[in-house]
Amino acid sequence: MRRLDLRGQHVDARELRSRMPRAEVDVEAALAVVRPVVDQVREGGADAVRALGERFDGVRVDDLRVPAAALSEALESLDPAVRAALEESIRRSRLVHADQRRTDVVTQVVEGGTVTERFVPVQRVGLYVPAGVAPLPSSVVMNVVPAQEAGVESLAVATPPRRGDGPDAALPDPTILAACALLGVEEVYAVGGAQAIAMFALGAREADGSQSCPPVDLVTGPGNIYVTAAKRLLRGVIGTDAEAGPSEVAVLADDTADPEHVAADLVSQAEHGEASAAVLVTDSADLADAVDAALARRVPATRHGARIAVALAGPQSLVVLVDDVEAGLAVVDAYGSEHLEIQTRDAAAVAARVRNAGAVFVGPYAPVSLGDYCAGSNHVLPTGGTCSHTAGLSVATFLRGIHVVEYSQQALADVAPHVLALAGAEDLPAHGEAVSARLP
Repeated sequence: MRRLDLRGQHVDARELRSRMPRAEVDVEAALAVVRPVVDQVREGGADAVRALGERFDGVRVDDLRVPAAALSEALESLDPAVRAALEESIRRSRLVHADQRRTDVVTQVVEGGTVTERFVPVQRVGLYVPAGVAPLPSSVVMNVVPAQEAGVESLAVATPPRRGDGPDAALPDPTILAACALLGVEEVYAVGGAQAIAMFALGAREADGSQSCPPVDLVTGPGNIYVTAAKRLLRGVIGTDAEAGPSEVAVLADDTADPEHVAADLVSQAEHGEASAAVLVTDSADLADAVDAALARRVPATRHGARIAVALAGPQSLVVLVDDVEAGLAVVDAYGSEHLEIQTRDAAAVAARVRNAGAVFVGPYAPVSLGDYCAGSNHVLPTGGTCSHTAGLSVATFLRGIHVVEYSQQALADVAPHVLALAGAEDLPAHGEAVSARLP
């Protein structure tokens, strides 16, 4: 991995952000590809979704919706160890997300005047589960559980079909289907890519006028650059979660960290793809050297070593040398990683000072992989530094706060002079008249 030596330098946050690496992701260029896909779905409905799936996925899907029997069969055929792992992941995720539920809040502003904030779930959501480099049943859990805990009435999952022959041809990955079945999700579509997002946003009407997939209000879930571009293009038609880019991990470590742990964690996240980012920030050159040596052993020995090697050698991955942990904190805050590990002395105290990260993993026994599957936290997180203003997926993603205002005649009369004064200041006299018309 390349090195950036910041020791002895006083670099402000703006310059740190400019010097830290990012994977090159050109969503604007992808929009040129995605726009005609969206237009085709808008005009051609379900038949267009089928044609696009055949074009991009190499699979012709006659029934966009996965049959209930296929969901049941996938669950029945699931490896018992994988089923147990998914069930435990679901259990832990429910514990965490259940505590994120909101209760309505009533504020008495004055005698006779209240404002209530009601938290209302989105009525219908579309959840996207990718299956490109590898199928991700864990993403089913991460999307579905917070939506269910928020009280969403109607939810649908879209995930790409698989190529091949035989009875399972044109069906999505069976482990993804089994995860849906475990969670009680009955509406699953064998549709991937930008056409899946367009289908969710615009609906998929059949030639006979029936609706294969009714449109949704909100779409969540990670995906490739074309999925991201489709979300950006359709934002406003639908709500969306954060735009997901290549996976990122940053590790802030000092000389107490185990280099084998650090190397294993960098490798694990680089496994996502060649554009994945792995960043080590440390005040110990000896640790950096030991991590390099561990990577040299680990990368060739792992199954996906070729793509991991590309990711670690890429411009988006880096070892940053700093004077101390304090300087390291400034670096990781400026970088704003999707995943941040703290492997230092007093790791909990250091972690408590982090301002910018999608999720923080504290100490030697909380690797990112734990959060990917079974920590109970959510792994759908903001990338590209957007964690400085955007949170990861949670129950809050699926809730809307609605203010309910209730005032008595006397409470309105008491505040009327202020309303009239402000309406006059803004040259909106009819606003004031709407109040004065109610006064005796």
